[in-house]
Amino acid sequence: MVSFEHQLRHFKPGDFKEGCFEEIALTVDELEAMRLSFLENLSQIEAAECMDIHQSTFQRTLKRALEKVTEAFVYGKSIKIEGGDYKMPGGDGNGPAGEGPGVGRSRGGRGRCRIRGDAGGPEGTCICPECGHEMPHKPGVPCNEAKCEKCGTSMVRK
Repeated sequence: MVSFEHQLRHFKPGDFKEGCFEEIALTVDELEAMRLSFLENLSQIEAAECMDIHQSTFQRTLKRALEKVTEAFVYGKSIKIEGGDYKMPGGDGNGPAGEGPGVGRSRGGRGRCRIRGDAGGPEGTCICPECGHEMPHKPGVPCNEAKCEKCGTSMVRK
């Protein structure tokens, strides 16, 4: 289960020249494992539940993703995000929060992550660490990319 559809699909080294660099394929489910772990700050158990997979499968997926990204950084390879074994919320191909088509091979699933009540996953609240201002979390946008409407500080998950 992948609850975030990103628009960027290819990352290249700054001095990239077509045909000069090798390419690493990072799957959509591997990217989701990284997003849930490092941007949403979920434990492996929580993130695995969001993705509707076993914790050991999540751990292997996350390790594989980190190995690929590390290889790309160390050896100057480009990263192309494509494919994988995943399903979007709802199972009807509507994508996260009805924002576009879900693609990938179906694995079944429960839908959106709701394991932490009003925190974690696509639902929840973002809070400003400086002034305490709260706002609803926007699915697909990490809280740290949202700015406080009052003081402009990057938000964090409540």
